[in-house]
Amino acid sequence: MKCFKLGFIINPIAGIGGSVALKGSDGMVMHALALGAKPQANIRATLALEVLLPYKDNIVIYTASGLMGEQCATDLGFNVEVIYQATNEQTDSQDSQLAAQALLAQGVDIILFAGGDGTARDIANVVANDDYQAVPVLGIPAGCKIHSGVYAITPKAAGRIIELMVTKELVTLTTGDVMDIDERLFRQGIVKAKRYSEMKIPSELRYVQAVKSGGIESDDLVLQDIAANVIEEMNDHGERQFIIGSGSTTAFLMSELGLANTLLGVDIVREQTLITSDVTEAALYQAITDHSGLSQLVITLIGGQGHVFGRGNQQLSPRIIRAILAQSGGRDNIIILATKAKLAALGNKPLLSDTGDIELDQQLSGFMTITTGYKDQVLYPLASPQ
Repeated sequence: MKCFKLGFIINPIAGIGGSVALKGSDGMVMHALALGAKPQANIRATLALEVLLPYKDNIVIYTASGLMGEQCATDLGFNVEVIYQATNEQTDSQDSQLAAQALLAQGVDIILFAGGDGTARDIANVVANDDYQAVPVLGIPAGCKIHSGVYAITPKAAGRIIELMVTKELVTLTTGDVMDIDERLFRQGIVKAKRYSEMKIPSELRYVQAVKSGGIESDDLVLQDIAANVIEEMNDHGERQFIIGSGSTTAFLMSELGLANTLLGVDIVREQTLITSDVTEAALYQAITDHSGLSQLVITLIGGQGHVFGRGNQQLSPRIIRAILAQSGGRDNIIILATKAKLAALGNKPLLSDTGDIELDQQLSGFMTITTGYKDQVLYPLASPQ
């Protein structure tokens, strides 16, 4: 039986700035490490490969040295061929591109990569070559910014797609857009995204995320009603602190409060006063544990994808979410805001939680109350993607 040739690349620094509120890793690696950030890309890549362990005798993994793939695949016991040696301990986009070139030269069946939108662009720069456009790719979500439609919805879902290919299931191929934003503007709260390219991907819709919907909500009246509902909650419970997540819907709430907002970060509000802006994961955990009253999360979903955790809000780590759930009220301490139009755009697909902690994602699964207007709420399912 012919072995499946799996090309495998990890961007070891992908997403490293997320938990320390740096909004990305471009040019910020040393700063992120100094703030206590811990690399997560290899951990998330491991979750994907673990799905393939029952088939490891039928798979050869072609990869790059060290933390770019070799260590992860070898530790799991796969048959590994290292076809690219990184020259520096701290890898960069050139390493990703050179590794992709080496994989394509080996005639791999698919390139599986772990990273964010920047890594997707690096891979696309190589795959876009006319000689290689037929080679499919698939992303394991591991970055701060994941706007592109070339990623599985979770690391485990990425593994399941490869499993379908290994077991010779019919897998339809389509094209996915590669998107990216300017991190310099991103850190200033300005989202400027554009389409850079496209790549061929397996189109198993159970497992592959949509391109993130862009733009600001246009129905200001609905957003005003949603904001009014939350503000009334704040008035009724002055002893509580509210942790305001990222997104345009929560930004509208902050605008209605007359408070400065970190569009792509996390802020803390108490008695309608901004206590801390653009807070890191560590500072947020300290704020929750130090506060004598309840702490409640106010979050929204990523339009077009449905993620409420694990995309653009890595400050809301598993221990943060568990600390919120452990308080009186449990799941009711997670306040999700969304217009009905935004929910309808999901096409009956559930909301998604991809915290990186499978047990927590399963705990969060079930119907959640979504605030869709003033005194207007709906029940909507939240799932732990498999």
